[in-house]
Order: sequence, then structure tokens, then C-alpha cells
Amino acid sequence: MGEKKSVRPVRSRGFWGSMSPRIGLARGWSFLGRSPFPVAFLLGSMTASGLVAVVFYWFVVSASRRTPDPALVGCRPDSEGSWSVGVFYGKSPFSLSPIELHGSSNPNSSAWPIANPVLTCAAPSSAGYPSNFVADPFLYLQDSVLYLFFESKSTTAMKGDIGVARSFDHGGTWEFLGIALEEPWHLSYPFVFSYQNQIYMMPEGNKKGELRLYRAVKFPLKWTLEKVIIRKPLIDASLIQYEGNYWLFGSDFSRFGVEKNAELEIWYSSSPLGPWKQHPRNPIYRIDKSLGARNGGRPFIYEGSLYRLGQDCSETYGRRLQIYKIEKLNKEEFQEVPANLRIEESKKGRNAWNGIRHHHLDTQQLPSGNWIAVMDGDRVPSGDSIRRFITGCTYTLLLFFLVMVMSILVGAANCCMASNRRHEYSWLRTRMHMNFRARRYITCIKSYGSSIRSRVNPKTCTGKLVLSLLVLLGISFVCMSVHFLTEGNGAEEAYIYEGQYSQFTMVTMTYEARLWNLKLYVKHYSQCESVREIVVVWNKGKPPSESEFDSAVPVRIRVEEQNSLNNRFKVDPLIKTRAVLELDDDILMTCNDIEKGFRVWRENPERLVGFYPRLIDGSPLQYRNERYARGKNGYNVILTGAAFMDSEYAFNKYWSEIAREGRNFVDHSFNCEDLLMNFLYANASAVRTVEYVHPAWAIDTSKLSTAAISRNTQVHYDIRTNCLSKFLSLYGSLPSRWEFGTRVDGWDR
Repeated sequence: MGEKKSVRPVRSRGFWGSMSPRIGLARGWSFLGRSPFPVAFLLGSMTASGLVAVVFYWFVVSASRRTPDPALVGCRPDSEGSWSVGVFYGKSPFSLSPIELHGSSNPNSSAWPIANPVLTCAAPSSAGYPSNFVADPFLYLQDSVLYLFFESKSTTAMKGDIGVARSFDHGGTWEFLGIALEEPWHLSYPFVFSYQNQIYMMPEGNKKGELRLYRAVKFPLKWTLEKVIIRKPLIDASLIQYEGNYWLFGSDFSRFGVEKNAELEIWYSSSPLGPWKQHPRNPIYRIDKSLGARNGGRPFIYEGSLYRLGQDCSETYGRRLQIYKIEKLNKEEFQEVPANLRIEESKKGRNAWNGIRHHHLDTQQLPSGNWIAVMDGDRVPSGDSIRRFITGCTYTLLLFFLVMVMSILVGAANCCMASNRRHEYSWLRTRMHMNFRARRYITCIKSYGSSIRSRVNPKTCTGKLVLSLLVLLGISFVCMSVHFLTEGNGAEEAYIYEGQYSQFTMVTMTYEARLWNLKLYVKHYSQCESVREIVVVWNKGKPPSESEFDSAVPVRIRVEEQNSLNNRFKVDPLIKTRAVLELDDDILMTCNDIEKGFRVWRENPERLVGFYPRLIDGSPLQYRNERYARGKNGYNVILTGAAFMDSEYAFNKYWSEIAREGRNFVDHSFNCEDLLMNFLYANASAVRTVEYVHPAWAIDTSKLSTAAISRNTQVHYDIRTNCLSKFLSLYGSLPSRWEFGTRVDGWDR
């Protein structure tokens, strides 16, 4: 027998360790090649993408991103939308216009005027009932008091409850009373009506599979189930008494073959308590959801004709309201034709509370003979939050694939097999489950990569151009991904104050040489939610036509006889808001910053609230730039080239007899009207008169043209220093200073 050989134990090296003796890591599967260049390329791509994302977020997204509003604590984004409720008035249901056009005001909330929406998720949320949105409003009139019943989407239970609010001033201000009705299932569409001295509510609760009728035990907060009137999951059921019968309109989407939001049924009875019988033509509609089949509010009778409100759901759920005049309605027939509701849709898109959709209206006649209506609206389409998330993720994936394509072009990626030996293919087939088709795909990828590199050589001009275009495409993918994933609903919303919204008028002064500035200005700022009107003070030259402007709000050209800077503050009886934003036509800021400034002004309407602070001090007084104020950490002047003010107080003060000599000096210097306004404010008050709001960014478009008023900065500063000396002698000193960064919200840092 031969000598026994000793067996040396072999330590297991795992999958990749056992793989390396056969094909080796260096010769096996390789996507990134063998050199450190591929790793550096991918790390560089990731770093560059991250830097682009940070820069885009900092300069673009954060500038327009809404600061969390403490008044909206409890409200949460919801895939169903961000519904709120507005009030409309008119002499008829076909001449309704929003509350802000009717002069309703509330000094307690600095709302001159009160503006829609008048009820938001803030009302139930601040009362301890966290709500994502409020929708489906119904009015109930009791003497001179208005009650508003509505769906409130619970943040905790994620279902609808029925809330109720009360108004003593015809719908201008609302007091949230509480949750009137709550069930284990979702409730909405609280159709409230009276019958035989009793008050009833017929809410939608289709998840229960039946239509229930509740009776008020202690109006408006306590209700009891009266009866189940129809054992079907009817949606948005409405009823009305017409020609001796009660008629009920509703939708049953549980029918086989019925498209959602496209079905309408009619039922009739001699009493709202039933029994109810189906109309022989049911279902009236069943296939086209653009026809307004789903109800959109309470039917009403006007001048002897019956009208029904329906929802156009063709583009998205609840896109808009449609109204129909019912020409035939009896136990055998039904016929309706479209009518015109004449409610103008907002042109501000997502920046308007109802800019994207509105799907419910309840209009009723007041004892005065006029009509009031409540309508819900939303600034985003249905499913917007989910859609934006998916879109953002899609752009991220596109960026990943683009990086892979670029890596192939520059030779950083090499998807191939390092060896073609038969036993190695066999080993891969058994150990990595690779079949012939997979190997063929890999070979094709390698072939395509080689073909692309041969045709688009990065070292040639064509190759460099292609790579440059791919880099730009990658940057756009990064920006779009950040935009959709981090920018919320994409709206620059107004800020609520004391439970209410308001509006302001923008005033700018210009002349013919700056017309291109003005058109850009109007198009941009007319999209801001709280802007009511833009007044252009035309100082010189032939004025443009108002139709030349692309504007979402009315534009009024006020032509002046004399070219004077004092015209900026001229008393204008046609201005319908107390708040005025004086803003030079060469300044561009975000609507979000403008809305912040308006909110701060509403907190302190007796102050000048603006975006450009200055510190005037020294002996003698000297005019300096904002950098000086920052260095001293304080300011005592706000430039009125970008400032909110009370038009009634400020304009009358500026044109008072005491300001005559100051105005003459402004005309003489053709400068300093803003400094004069600051002196007049300081002279009339012993308390703080100015407040600063820090804009995320501001662009001076005058630098892009030859029409700037003050080209020589030093000469401009010398003139203003001379003005300070004059105004000091006329009106006394300015206050010492107020520090930056004293606001809790940090808007003045």
C-alpha cells in the first residue's frame, strides 16, 4: 500500500469565493469594468445630481414653498383634495358673484373685504376636530341666522363626518359649532330640509347600503335616525317638492355596467318620509360622466322653472358644476336641457381656492329677495398627491437610466462576460441559473454599447454635444423629481388670519419706456391669490390698452396729467380694498413672499409692511443701503417701492395740508416719495410704524433694460440724504430702530 497523503482542509469562501477559482472576479461578470474610473463616474454622477437637487430646492422650491401656517394646525394633505367653502351673493341664482365683490368686511380680522373661502379645515381643526378638508355645504335659514352643514374629512378616522357652523352676518363670518352627525361609516352630502315643522337631514352613507333620514332632536347638534327611506346605496341624494309630489334624484354606482359618476335615478313620493317609487325610465343616465349625472347640490325653483345641479366629472372628479333646466318631470317622463350658471371660473389655477374644480352649490333665497349660495372648491385635482409622488419617482428612475446610458457612452459600463470557455458557461448555467436567452441579451447589450460608443465618440465634437445634451436632460430630470416630490401641491396659497381671508390692490407706477417690464409684472402678480386688481399709474407717454395684458385679474390704467412721483399715493376712490401693495414694476418676487407680507400687514394694518429695510441714522442723517442696516442689526424705514399700507390712511395722510411742502420737495428732487411717507407715518404715531418681511428672492428687472430711474447709485444716495435733512426739519425725527429676527415665524430674518 502506498503512503497516505495528508488532506488539507479548505476554508469555505462563500459564493463569490467559490466562484473566483473558476472564472475569477476580475474575469467574471463585470458591469463597471476593472478600473476605478467607473466607480468614480457613478459617484460623480450621484454627487452632481445631489448638488443640482440642493440648489434647485434652495433657490426655487423653498422660495415658493408654503410656510406651515399655525392657523391650519390639524389640516393634512389628502388624496381626495383640499376642499373649502365659499359664499356667493346675487339678485338671482344666475347672477351670483363671490363675497369679496360685495364689500363685506370684518375689522377684527383686518379683512377689508372678506374674501373666499369663508370656511376651511382650520375651523373644525382649531376646535379639536382635526379635518383634512370641508366640502358638500348645505344651508339652513332660521330667522336671520344661517346654519351651514358640511362634510368634514376626519384626519384620524379618515372618513367623513357632518359638521355645522353658524353665521349672524349673512355668511361673512362663521362660528364652528361642532360635529352634528357621526356614524361608523363615511358620511357626506348633508341635505338638510324642513317638513311639517320638523328639521330633517338626509346625508349620503352609501357604505351602509341604504339611504337614511335623520330628524333634529336638538337643532343643530343632536339628531336621531327617523327611518331608512330607500334600501339602496344612493349617492348625493337630493329632493324637492314640485307639482304635488316630492322628487328624489340620486345615483347608484353599484349597478352592473354603470360607469362611476355617470348614473342618475329618479324616485317620487307624496311625502319625503316615503314610500318612494322608482321612475320607470331609471336609470336616466348611465354611461357619460360629463353630462352632470351625479348631483352637485340642492335643486331649486326660479321663476316657475325647476333646475338641477350636476357634476361634470369628465376631466377629474368634480371638475365643474353644470346646471340643467328640467322641462318635463312626471311619473312617466323626464327631460332636462343645459342652462348657464354664469359663475366665472378663476384664472389663477392652483393659486385660487377653487381654481381647479368646484362640484357643489346650494343656493337659496333670503327674506330680502336676494339670493345667497355656498359652493365648495379645490385647488388640486383628485388624487393629486399620489400622482405627484409617482411622477417624481418616475423622473428619478429616468435619471438612473440616463446615467447608465452616459456610462456606456464614456466607456464606464461594460456589461459582458469575461470568458467564453465552455466549462465556465456551464458553471454559470448551473450556479447562477443563466440560460441561453439571458446570455444572448447580455451579448446584445454589449454589442449595442460598443455600437453606440463607435458612433458617438465622446472625444469628437458630436460626441461632446450629445453628452452635453444628456447632461442638460439629467439636470431637468433632477429638477422635476425635486419639484414633484417636495413642492407639496404646487400652489402659492394665501395665509389665513383670524379664520378669514382678504384681498389687496396692487399699485405700480410706470411709463412707456418700461412697458415690457409692466407686461411681465402683470402676468406674474395677477396669479397671486389675494390680488384683487392691478392699478397702473401711467406717468408719461401713450398708455397701453388694458386688453394688451395677460392678466388673471382686472387691470386698470390710471393716466396722470403730470409726471410726478407723488402720483403713486394719489387718493383713488375706485380702489375697493383697504390694503394696497405699492410695488415697483421692476421688482419680481414670489407670490408666497407677497402673501406673507399681506398676512403681516393684516396683523398690524397701522404699519408700513415691506420687503426693503433701511436704517437712517447719523448726524447729519445719511441714506445707506440694506447692507448697513444688516450690519447694525436694525432698521427704521421701509421703502414703499415694495410695501403694504392702509390706502385710506396713507393716501389721505400723504395728500394732507401738512405734507404739501414735502410733496413739493419730492417734485423738485424727483425722488424721495417713499422717505416722505415714512416721515409722515412716524410723525403721526408714537408706536412702531414699520415692519420688515424677508423675501426668499427678489429680481430687479431694471438691470436688464436702459429704463432704470436711478443709474448712478452715489448721486441717487446723495439726493436722498438731502431729502432726509429736509424732511427732518419739517416732520421731526425717525424712530431709533427695530431689530431683525424678532418674529416667532422668522419671516423678518
